[in-house]
Amino acid sequence: MKAYVFPGQGAQFVGMGKDLYESSPVAREMFDKANQILGFNITDLMFQGTEEDLKQTKVTQPAIFLHSVILAKTLGDSFKPEMVAGHSLGEFSALVACGALNFEDALVLVSKRAQAMQEACELEPSTMAAILGLDDEVVEKECAAIAEVVVPANYNTIGQIVISGSEKGIDTAIERLSALGARRAMKLNVSGAFHSPLMEPARVALEAAIDATVFNTPICPIYQNVPATAVTQADEIKQNLKAQLTAPVKWTQTVQNMLADGATSFTEVGPGTVLQGLIKKVDRKVETLSA
Repeated sequence: MKAYVFPGQGAQFVGMGKDLYESSPVAREMFDKANQILGFNITDLMFQGTEEDLKQTKVTQPAIFLHSVILAKTLGDSFKPEMVAGHSLGEFSALVACGALNFEDALVLVSKRAQAMQEACELEPSTMAAILGLDDEVVEKECAAIAEVVVPANYNTIGQIVISGSEKGIDTAIERLSALGARRAMKLNVSGAFHSPLMEPARVALEAAIDATVFNTPICPIYQNVPATAVTQADEIKQNLKAQLTAPVKWTQTVQNMLADGATSFTEVGPGTVLQGLIKKVDRKVETLSA
């Protein structure tokens, strides 16, 4: 079975999507529509902005979403997903790809999500850290023992987990996990503690927008971040999407479940090749491709 996967925040680069805009009338129409929906020319920032421009959350998230969704659209009849998944923000791209959301509604939700997350980050100093070389259970146990907000946020691949929480909590976790033999334990250059309880204000803000949006039955299963299993019911998709902002991204488990359910190849749709690398660490033999 052919699986399509969609990247999240961090995959952006200056010039992203410009080749699609210049070569495809369909892409050009979708980019122009996105400028209208967002109320600013995101294409200018994507095609000829600076790295600092693209680091703004209100730009980063819509930019990656647009690159992924429009690239999938330009594949035409060759785009026939049998299962889809997206990493964090990428879940919105996956929802469009499988028909659960239309392009316009998804872009509005992505924009609101980005704004809500930025506002939540400004309420309390917080951050994230990558932990390499320890079992998930060890990281989970140490996080739970710290008297601060610090939780597993991204189960990226085997032996690689990202934790999220208060500045003090992350500092304490890095010290403890390094002492336990972590190969690397380093802070990430992010604006806040994504996928942690500190994103609760963002979850509340986005919940109403999700409730007001029409979700359809997908044309194929979507493996969502929260359960890491195949979902095909629109109501269940909505509930999982609401929980996503404060729950961990179970990417390792998602890939494992897709493989168990028959995935024979994974095609990454969007900027970068990060997901292909993570998937290969779960199963070195599986075929991975770029769209």
